[in-house]
Amino acid sequence: MKISPGKLSVFSPARYRISVLGFLDENMTERLCGLTIEHQEHDPGSSKSIVSLNGSLADQAALLGALNILYNMRMPLLSVEYLGES
Repeated sequence: MKISPGKLSVFSPARYRISVLGFLDENMTERLCGLTIEHQEHDPGSSKSIVSLNGSLADQAALLGALNILYNMRMPLLSVEYLGES
């Protein structure tokens, strides 16, 4: 699916999908700027689970904030995907 960047800027709201390796509890949603947490391949207790975070973020500063939280949790980043305007 081809997505047009439209009016994308570092200051505009947009929808993103972030994929990481690890495990996130559902109560982390608020801390991660309201992104929805989905376990794509969940193996309890394994660091090899793939977690997808989806949702709208106010701007790219919020995106970086969420990425920094994941980095500080030592969760390897697999991908960041722009899904369109929010």
